[in-house]
Amino acid sequence: MLNISGIHEGYVLDHIKAGTSMKIYHLLKLDELKDATVAIIMNAKSKKMGHKDIIKIECPLGSIDLDTIGYIDHNITVDVIKNDSIIAKEKLALPKVLKNVIKCKNPRCITSIEQGLDQVFILTDAKKEIYRCRYCEEAYTEKETI
Repeated sequence: MLNISGIHEGYVLDHIKAGTSMKIYHLLKLDELKDATVAIIMNAKSKKMGHKDIIKIECPLGSIDLDTIGYIDHNITVDVIKNDSIIAKEKLALPKVLKNVIKCKNPRCITSIEQGLDQVFILTDAKKEIYRCRYCEEAYTEKETI
């Protein structure tokens, strides 16, 4: 049995679709977090899902963008840990606005010309999970990311 110790302060991302934890790792830019320890458990057995991934992040609270996680998969459970105890279980939802998560593919979009401009997308259809570029209204229905 694999044993990974608990964390004093940070987050536990659970019920991640098996094989997608590295994508989440890069989207959350966990490699850029200073003073953070990250444990990734891949293909753990799960009664509910068959197999799942888990990410444990030891870091100061507020360091993680929960909207990005909600965009990737709003069924992921997020436990917030402080002083070795779970202080909250965050319920994720599709974020209404995404900033610098999706990159506009429209070559005529202003974001293709202005390199420093933020990539901003607005949720326009929650049922179909469609986001549109704030500037050119290009629609994105797939989980396309930077």
